[in-house]
Amino acid sequence: MIEDLHHASPAVPGSALGAVRLADWGVIRAQGEESAKFLHGQLTQDLALQTTKQARLAGFCSAKGRLLASMLAIKPDDQSVLLALPAEVLPATVKRLSMFVLRAKTKLSDDSAAWAVWGLSGVPAREWLGEAAPAEVWSVGRLALADGAQAFATRLPDDGVTPRFLLLQPAGAQAPALPLIDPEEWQGLDVTAGLTWIREGTVEQFVPQMINFELIGGVNFQKGCYPGQEIVARSQYRGTVKRRTHLFSLDGVDADARPGQEIFHSEDPEQPAGMVAGFGRQEGRPLLLAEVKLAALESGSLHLGSPQGPLLSPRSLPYLIGAPE
Repeated sequence: MIEDLHHASPAVPGSALGAVRLADWGVIRAQGEESAKFLHGQLTQDLALQTTKQARLAGFCSAKGRLLASMLAIKPDDQSVLLALPAEVLPATVKRLSMFVLRAKTKLSDDSAAWAVWGLSGVPAREWLGEAAPAEVWSVGRLALADGAQAFATRLPDDGVTPRFLLLQPAGAQAPALPLIDPEEWQGLDVTAGLTWIREGTVEQFVPQMINFELIGGVNFQKGCYPGQEIVARSQYRGTVKRRTHLFSLDGVDADARPGQEIFHSEDPEQPAGMVAGFGRQEGRPLLLAEVKLAALESGSLHLGSPQGPLLSPRSLPYLIGAPE
């Protein structure tokens, strides 16, 4: 157990090994004895059977099966659920979820001020976590702090090389004793892991399978109904997904991209062929996850922003994109 959290070390340029405060993330708290039951009926994952040692990657969909938000759900105890997600979509998410609470014994609130969200990466991060470092993806380790409070470390998907963790700790706790890394380098680790978080520019743009959400543990096809469930299930079992997210490097060291930006195909320049789902850097080099038409991968080239924009060069994801089961 870790008794104290020390101040983070100075940033290491170009390195993705260490810790980064995810200041653009927030936390929703669901408090009450029916919190998990309520969220189970709203999200794409099974929260009813989730234990306090497990995390859930989950999506919140519209009635049309389009993702309004994606989040990480953990259970600090049997009476509450914490949902960590990008802050830009948090207010709309908590407002819309609250509309469906009705008589459920739960209360949803923006609890961001009470928590600090950190990204941890690399062997040094795993060693710093010690016995609290979870070994399996989407499992949770608990850190005992000096004041009796707890922090929660979730093992995230990675590129097969660099272990990663999402740390939720009380806002007043000291920073992890690790080198600081650049936020875009952390986002680059999300990109190379093939993990997409819904941002403001991509709200209602994707059915879960379009961002490979079911391939990384974001959808449970055996659970009961939730908003958009029929469409998500039909996309899975009828093979109607004609667009998928792939990993690309971006031509030009200074090139930049943003979630929601359009992708164009050289052989069909009049209309977009896809959309940026995530962007980051690996040792300073720009990388992106782009949701694209599968047909656009067969020939020609893909470009960011316009048919004359920076070239997208395909790279391998750490998982296979195959036909629906």
